[in-house]
Amino acid sequence: MAEKPKVAICWLGGCGGCDEAVVDINEVILRVVDAVDLILWPVALDFKYHHIEAMKDGEIALSVINGHVRNSDHKEIAELLRRKSQLVLAFGACACFGGTPGLANLTTKEDIFNWVYRDAPTVVNPKGNHPQPKVSVDGKELTLPEFYEHVYALNQVIDVDYYLPGCPPPPDLVVNAITAVLEAKLPPKGSTLAPHKALCDTCPRNKTKPAKIAISDIKRIHEVEADPNSCFLVQGILCLGPATRAGCGEACIDINIPCRGCFGPVEGVADAGAKFASALASIIDVEDEEEVKKSIDTIDDVIGYFYRFSLPSSILGKKDLKKTI
Repeated sequence: MAEKPKVAICWLGGCGGCDEAVVDINEVILRVVDAVDLILWPVALDFKYHHIEAMKDGEIALSVINGHVRNSDHKEIAELLRRKSQLVLAFGACACFGGTPGLANLTTKEDIFNWVYRDAPTVVNPKGNHPQPKVSVDGKELTLPEFYEHVYALNQVIDVDYYLPGCPPPPDLVVNAITAVLEAKLPPKGSTLAPHKALCDTCPRNKTKPAKIAISDIKRIHEVEADPNSCFLVQGILCLGPATRAGCGEACIDINIPCRGCFGPVEGVADAGAKFASALASIIDVEDEEEVKKSIDTIDDVIGYFYRFSLPSSILGKKDLKKTI
């Protein structure tokens, strides 16, 4: 009997939702586990990293890695799986772009530690202790992973072959990606395994858009009661659909929540936030610069909204990242 291809699934920095997404493929997972040899999946199976270290380089057919890289443990595991794998799939928004934890790049490691271990109102820490990579206790040296200055997308640490975005990726695209690997029908290296079009192109509300959108007031979804059948942008509500890749199945749109951008930029666009800022500027219908500024000033936390999932991988967020890792 031919040996099954070996597959690893691993969770770095993230919420665990991407591991849940693997389970969400339901009965298809039975076909998958019949076709492959799962040699690592810490959330579900009791394999150890030293089992991976003992394998030959390139022995794993595919490593599916979710989560961002924030500490030395994440980096070490990512590099180990890269060395042992023929293919690496960045799985989910955190692995592909840095994800929502990437917004922490707007502050410093020192400020994060000060808040978590000193300044937050619920903290009780009279000795001012905070984590150290190495500490001696009763003559024994204890270690913790080094906490980096920045959050990194996976491809900022190791070479990545394919990308499957989403928060989390939807079951149909997960199944398509697995099938493409098993049947050796993969697109060129570096491809994103999702549709090459913008979410607006697949959104059912697109048909409600007029030939030209013109808005004077910008709103966020919690500030209004949105019409569930009309384009959010026509209603003046921020929706990142024009600058976000399709493939999510309009999951947020279906529950009357505008797109937040978890599928990242559309094909050929390097910076989703800048692309959306350009699209927004083209539909603001005001007379002079003062009114433009007044409209923009109504958007609280512009970077947090435009770069919610993509700050580390954006043009804005890439500055000096490689110098600290």
